[in-house]
Amino acid sequence: MSVGYAQDKQNLLRRLRRVEGQIRGIQRMLEEDRYCVDILIQIAAVRAALDKIGLALIEDHTRGCVQNALANNQGDDAIDELMDVIAQFLK
Repeated sequence: MSVGYAQDKQNLLRRLRRVEGQIRGIQRMLEEDRYCVDILIQIAAVRAALDKIGLALIEDHTRGCVQNALANNQGDDAIDELMDVIAQFLK
């Protein structure tokens, strides 16, 4: 079975590793008693990076899985699932 993000997999993994590094950086900042505002700014950067990764996955899912479902007359279920995942993503 092919997943919608197959073509972007390496890029997504690279971006997730970068986020992982940012998280380790935040941990170090806490250990080093860095200024609260600087830590909060880094947390905001991590959240933004994760949002971009999530949006890329939603796009890949829409252009892959949902488009395929529409072509196979299973569009209603795929659209319902997509709307559910978007609502969850936006929480």
